Amino acid sequence: MDREFDPIALAHQAGRLLAERGWTLATAESCTGGLIGHWITEVAGSSGYFVGGTVAYADDAKVRLLGVAADLIREHGAVSEPVALAMAQGARQALGAQVAVSVTGIAGPGGARDSKPVGTVYIGISSPLGERVERDVWPHDRSGNKEASARRALEMVIEMLGAN
Repeated sequence: MDREFDPIALAHQAGRLLAERGWTLATAESCTGGLIGHWITEVAGSSGYFVGGTVAYADDAKVRLLGVAADLIREHGAVSEPVALAMAQGARQALGAQVAVSVTGIAGPGGARDSKPVGTVYIGISSPLGERVERDVWPHDRSGNKEASARRALEMVIEMLGAN
């Protein structure tokens, strides 16, 4: 991982863009285990735009806490584009935020499948400006994959808010 990377500066930039719009953010994290929320709350004043997050690691938690359809998980797998989008939509609705970002993936070292190697993540975002999901495959160890995923999630928030 890039040791020059400053996650708090990235979280601050996302927060500034949210605050400028008067919008709030929610997170739905699986493989990142709350890392995005941790970085956001390292910024003083983040309670003004961060409403909270859900660490929905187990499939059942994705269903119960975020409203992801169990059939969606059975059909596509928890690590998939449709589930990432449903997680973001569910967090946005459950927590009443304008923007929600989600991450679901395989941090490693185990858990790989033929079409989903270690490092595969889907990052979803839902907001009034639109929705999208991105698939990434990171080449790092478990911690590095979690960090790369959380970093990209915040970058996607910044890109969506900054572009519109």
